[in-house]
Amino acid sequence: MDTKAAVIALLTCWGVGAGTVTPTLAQDSQDADDAGDDDNDRTNPLLNKVWVRTGVDAGQPGPMQIFLADGTLVSDSCWETYRLSKWQQVSDTAISWDEDGMTINADIASLNATELVLNLKLGSEVQELRYTTASVPYLCPDMVK
Repeated sequence: MDTKAAVIALLTCWGVGAGTVTPTLAQDSQDADDAGDDDNDRTNPLLNKVWVRTGVDAGQPGPMQIFLADGTLVSDSCWETYRLSKWQQVSDTAISWDEDGMTINADIASLNATELVLNLKLGSEVQELRYTTASVPYLCPDMVK
C-alpha cells in the first residue's frame, strides 16, 4: 500500500470518497533488489497495517499509525486531522520518525501480527505505547457537540 492508497483509504473511511471508485493501477516492473524488498514487506508484521493505540481513554478510539513500506508514516485519529511523516526501521528492534522537525526514537518492545508495543524515548523519559490492529470495518463515533 503506498501513500496515495493510504490517504484514499482514510478519506473513504471518513465518507469523503465513498461514492467514487478508484481504478487499480498496474505496477511497474521492478529491479531484482526491489523484489527482495517486497518479500521483506510481506514478512515484517509492522508494515502496511492500521495500528490503533489501546488504553488511551475508555469509550474513545485511540490514535492510529500506519507504517508504510515506502517510509511514510500515516498518523490519524477520530479527533484530529491526519499527518504524513517519514519513518525508518533503524534495526530489528528500533524505529524512528520525524515529527514537527524532531526525530522520535522508539524501541519495539513487542511485535506480532496483531499487537505492537513501542517504548518511545522522549529525552530522559520512556513512554510505553500499546497498539492493536484495527478491526474492519472501523468507523469513528460521532463527536459530541
